[in-house]
Amino acid sequence: MLTELSIKDFAIIDQLEVEFKTGLTVLTGETGAGKSIIIDAIQLLAGGRGSVEFVRYGAKKAILEGLFSIEDKHHPVYRVAGQFGIEINDQMIVLHRTISESGKSVCRINGHLVTLAILREFGRVLIDIHTQHETQSLMDQERHIELLDLYSEDELKEVQSDYHKVFHQWKKVQQRMRQLKDNEKEMIQRLDLLSFQLRELQDAELVPGEDIELEEERERLSHAEKIYDNIKEAHDALSLEHRANDWLTLAFSNIEHAAEFDQELKPVQINFSEAFYMVEDATHRLRDYLDQFEFDPERLNLIESRLNELNRLMRKYGVNVEEMLEYQASIEDEIDQINDRDMSLDKLSKESESLREDALAEARHIDELRRKAALTLSDQIKSELTDLYLDKAEFKVDVSLKKAEKSPVRINGTAVRLTENGFNDVQFLLTTNPGEPLKPLNKVASGGELSRIMLALKKIFSKHQGVTSVIFDEVDTGVSGRVAQAIAEKIASIGLGSQVLCISHLPQVAAMADRHLRIEKHVTDTHTSTSVVELESAEREEELARMMTGKEITDTSLEHAKSLITHANIFKGE
Repeated sequence: MLTELSIKDFAIIDQLEVEFKTGLTVLTGETGAGKSIIIDAIQLLAGGRGSVEFVRYGAKKAILEGLFSIEDKHHPVYRVAGQFGIEINDQMIVLHRTISESGKSVCRINGHLVTLAILREFGRVLIDIHTQHETQSLMDQERHIELLDLYSEDELKEVQSDYHKVFHQWKKVQQRMRQLKDNEKEMIQRLDLLSFQLRELQDAELVPGEDIELEEERERLSHAEKIYDNIKEAHDALSLEHRANDWLTLAFSNIEHAAEFDQELKPVQINFSEAFYMVEDATHRLRDYLDQFEFDPERLNLIESRLNELNRLMRKYGVNVEEMLEYQASIEDEIDQINDRDMSLDKLSKESESLREDALAEARHIDELRRKAALTLSDQIKSELTDLYLDKAEFKVDVSLKKAEKSPVRINGTAVRLTENGFNDVQFLLTTNPGEPLKPLNKVASGGELSRIMLALKKIFSKHQGVTSVIFDEVDTGVSGRVAQAIAEKIASIGLGSQVLCISHLPQVAAMADRHLRIEKHVTDTHTSTSVVELESAEREEELARMMTGKEITDTSLEHAKSLITHANIFKGE
């Protein structure tokens, strides 16, 4: 869960540090006080899109930091951390992000510099942020298949991975077929270019590893005189009269004689003997090296010429000889395919058909799992909607075929189109009035109904998504009365299994808080800042009363506030 948040020079916040706890934390305050700014900061820590506009006016950079406590050793964040080589110590993760006045972002996880994409991967498994915009996204049918697949992620993950692998192979083969079929003039031009490149590489008669060997030989020949002088001087130092070997021989003889009378010197004799003969062997090797040493200036010229040729080719075909040989092999294959176009097309056609059947088999499996999950999800959503006073509503996750008239892919005689997601269309259907047919959400759902459907999804997903923190940003917009109370109870029930942070204008939701924070804005002639105040019992009652009536707090509103808190405590079993 998110245990601590630090914000500096972000929007109208100059310096703010907030500690969070388990359960439901509700943030309230006047419009414009900075509630959503705090959510924006958390969203950026989770890898959201940044902007220079977030940097406080007059500051050089905005600094955001969040401390997360991960007690579950099987939490998916450990898998993500292992994937990117990030160590998690003491079950703590620190996400850090700096946005400069130029708009550049610097991201860190536990002190390690990371890319924004990696930060986003961590944020995805740590935080689930739900905004009014996300509620409206339910109107987009394309989102429905994502939500269904998220619901059945554990069952679908492996099958979808297999499908994507074979699907992309099939697409590559299809692309190659189109390249062979399309634009014969371009194909001829391509053949001319490849033929020229192949001749150039073949004429070079490349040998694997020759660039490395030639570099080493050039290095040796370029310093031949120095090498010879060094070896000769070393040999002379060892072998000439009154030099090293003579002294070593004398020392060896003396040690050998002494060891005859003192056994303690035997190990010294053995060690010295081994060293002596090693030096003697090295001396012979140096002499042989000098006897065989040759320097051929013409050979050096030939090597320089060959390396120049190789470097010229490397600028066009690869960074070394190995890469150039690989490129040569690839263009030979491509030339063969172009020359044998009809044969290649026939081969690719058969390969395409085989891959398509493999992809179709995996897509059928996905379709089967989706239809099974759709029934379960539909029932669960209907159950949650009943708790939210949509007990007369009928809800269905409709899984259908993605039809395409000219497609060669057939399911029970129906032409379908294979896509990244298989051959399914998924659509959420709803009717809130008995006797009326099920229709797409964008045809029948009001704003309040959309909020309740999304809340039902969050309640269901929170049980198995694994995120440590669920954040609601004014998701209760457009509801009141008993529906507001039902939404409050639903948000509180999510808080029983996850940490929940919620921005709300509803006193019913605020009353359910395990911890109530009020966001306050302070304005002077030259400065605007935001602070966070934790409310205790009496302050909570006054805040709830203010939320009901506005600025003026009455005895009636205070009594109502106390009643809401009492009801909330009973609901939570306190």
